[in-house]
Amino acid sequence: MRRRSAIPMLGILGVVPFLFGLSGSRTAVKADQEFTIHNEVRLVLLDVSVQSHDGNFVPGLLKKNFTILENGRPQTISVFDNQDAPVTIGILVDESASMTPKRTQVLAAAEDLIQESNPADEVFILNFNDSVERGLPEGILFSDQIPQLRDALDRGVPRGQTALYDAVADGLMQLEQGKRGRKTLIVISDGRDNASHHTRAQTVDLVERSSATVFTVGLFDAEQYDADPGTLRQFAKISGGEASFPMSLADVSGVCHRIAKEIRTRYTIGYVPLESRNSSPLRHIQVKVSSPGQSGLTVLTRSSYLYDEPKAK
Repeated sequence: MRRRSAIPMLGILGVVPFLFGLSGSRTAVKADQEFTIHNEVRLVLLDVSVQSHDGNFVPGLLKKNFTILENGRPQTISVFDNQDAPVTIGILVDESASMTPKRTQVLAAAEDLIQESNPADEVFILNFNDSVERGLPEGILFSDQIPQLRDALDRGVPRGQTALYDAVADGLMQLEQGKRGRKTLIVISDGRDNASHHTRAQTVDLVERSSATVFTVGLFDAEQYDADPGTLRQFAKISGGEASFPMSLADVSGVCHRIAKEIRTRYTIGYVPLESRNSSPLRHIQVKVSSPGQSGLTVLTRSSYLYDEPKAK
């Protein structure tokens, strides 16, 4: 697969489809199909999870239950969706040589995640080791067909090293071609990056600029010398996702089940940011939630983003 250089992506602020939130047909999307967006608005879209004190997801909250602050200033919520809306999902599976003994359980858990997702989700698979390879057939960017996605998972061949950063960069770029308003990247890996052209700093910048929520699953042995949980935690924290580190292979299925459930119970909240008094492009976000009769609620979403000022015409 041809390597890509680090390219600034369409960030969390950008073009938003006027058909936001509507589901599409259950067919694979061809790479040469055109998708034209007629309306443009600079909009911050947040993918928000609310959890109770015991870690359970809290569905059914209303717009009035949320407050958003950007750089300390209250914002007006202009988009709110608390339904199980379809999502664009990328699943990145480490196929380095060290994954060989773990592969059967990992692929089974990834397939379970796909089966438990919204049937209208559009999904793609990237398998990575020394390089990054698309799992779906040539010319098909996304699919919602489980047999086709199962074949995409099986297409990887365990060998070589770990191009984790390249896989995340490629996955973020492919997500931006999806039609769904929400974007999610799921990364399953067992080692430190040792084969990418992208650096960690470049990849962190891409995650910061992307609208995607990143979930990571680290499969590390207790004495593993090349484990890098910090990177997986960083990708998840920046984007408002979660990092999980199963204690055993038997726990991987449960982790993937939780990820699938969380994706389907998240809220989409959007606002047009007020003009900032701060010249810095880094904007800090705080989302608060309150609901009568429910105490100890916590919010998981991104806490900052990079704002690219509109260019003068």
